Amino acid sequence: MDSKSKTSLLVLIKIILVFTSCLIPVLASSNHNEKLVSVDLYYETLCPDCGDFILNHLVKLFHTKLISLVHLNLVPYGNARLGSNHTISCQHGPYECLLNTVEACAIDAWPELNKHFPFIYCIEALVQERKYLQWETCYEKLGLDPKPVNECYKSEAGKELELQYGAETDALQPPHRYVPWVVVDGQPLYEDYENFLSYICKAYKGPAVPTSCSELSLRNFDVVGAKPGHFVSYKDQEKGLALWARIRSAMASWMSQMNMVALE
Repeated sequence: MDSKSKTSLLVLIKIILVFTSCLIPVLASSNHNEKLVSVDLYYETLCPDCGDFILNHLVKLFHTKLISLVHLNLVPYGNARLGSNHTISCQHGPYECLLNTVEACAIDAWPELNKHFPFIYCIEALVQERKYLQWETCYEKLGLDPKPVNECYKSEAGKELELQYGAETDALQPPHRYVPWVVVDGQPLYEDYENFLSYICKAYKGPAVPTSCSELSLRNFDVVGAKPGHFVSYKDQEKGLALWARIRSAMASWMSQMNMVALE
């Protein structure tokens, strides 16, 4: 298996393992839903730090199963600007506007988190690899019908969604200063956004503190003394790409077993 095939396989394995093992708790009772902590992520698709947050931090919601405590709202607009005649210009150019609209259409077409989040995750993984021109391969990787998203982003429906997300972003109080901009229960986390899990645990008012929150505290993820996060302002700075290092390490054992099965 060549390196390109291995990378594609690792993307698919990562997505499948995360979302088949951890999304069941999302199906909570209506009483529980009343106690969910709201988590809003304001981001843009070609922003390196936004992708890093989605792939390496936001995904911890599923690893820790804290997703069962959360209502997650993704807003793909970021630092875009609204011009005359409702035209939208994006920080990283026209292709970012395209992918912002694609991800907005995915959220609209597949409102269930277990459908639109893996798709967004897949696109952002390609962005981190600088292969975002191949974003349409995510349909096949995830077994998704491309028709509803394609029809949306190629029509006025997609632009209308982006205008709505733009209005939501521009209405933030206090206004967002950079992206990613993470808000937990109405409270912006500013540079401490990478520590968002601890804020979720602190905001949760359910009948019992989840085990995951206790484990986070033991691992020094508590709010006090948290290390500052990284962010991209309007003057974006590129970061080094190290997306797959941890994935390969975590999947090494699993891949070995799969190879043995394939040889049988």
